[in-house]
Amino acid sequence: MRRTSLAEMPCPVARTLDVVGEWWTLLIVRDALLGARRFEDFKATGIADNILSARLRRLVDEGVLERVPYQERPERHEYVLTAKGRALGTVVQALRSWGLRWTCPHCDRPVGAGELEVRGPAR
Repeated sequence: MRRTSLAEMPCPVARTLDVVGEWWTLLIVRDALLGARRFEDFKATGIADNILSARLRRLVDEGVLERVPYQERPERHEYVLTAKGRALGTVVQALRSWGLRWTCPHCDRPVGAGELEVRGPAR
């Protein structure tokens, strides 16, 4: 069965899922909200390099992240949330709250018992 693109559907939920609905994407956004900026930071979740590269590229293309050089030789980049990306903080927090209540009430709470704290500068 072939997947249908959600990008052209006249529904904001469908279009949002087209941008952030792929496996790993919201976890990358979550980590960026918590301060991850470099490829190695995002790898800590266990995502394969090729998948991580593809997801980061897509998030940059969609304007959720900005790819910013931090070293010239060898050339290295970090990924910084844009205003569009930081706005996803409420979505990630809502998913976290829902998950704690309905899917994983006894999960470890790696960001503490409080709310998700958005860290790092916006671009």
